[in-house]
Amino acid sequence: MSPKQKRRLLAISLIVLGAGTATALALYALSGNVSYLYSPTAVRDEGLEPGARFRLGGVVLEESIQRQGGLKVGFTVTDRVNEHAVFYEGILPDLFREGQSVIAHGRLREDGVFEADKVLAKHDETYMPKEVMDAMERARGDGASPAKAY
Repeated sequence: MSPKQKRRLLAISLIVLGAGTATALALYALSGNVSYLYSPTAVRDEGLEPGARFRLGGVVLEESIQRQGGLKVGFTVTDRVNEHAVFYEGILPDLFREGQSVIAHGRLREDGVFEADKVLAKHDETYMPKEVMDAMERARGDGASPAKAY
């Protein structure tokens, strides 16, 4: 191999190594921003640790909303198989109500209650986010669709 070929090989090797390192660092940095969606059944089955950040999706259980003064509210999210208690302090979306699907972003507290820092509500009677619908179907195990997904 001539000296010119050796320099080219070294240059190409350094470029490939640098690109690989940059890709690995970018993927590592972005992995901390991933927020998984869990149904109440998945939260129970996965055995998530307190402090774990994730999204909890399902339907607000009927007669579960408890106003705790000011902007504090407690409610229960269900996938019609299991239920999970949620605490939220803030302004709820206008469409938030019992029997409607929601996605709550937050973390699991030491006492097992999900503390939400953001709550999203669906926009009409027939819509349910595909992720929530899939999670509810997996929890029920029967494959029947609870609502239409768009």
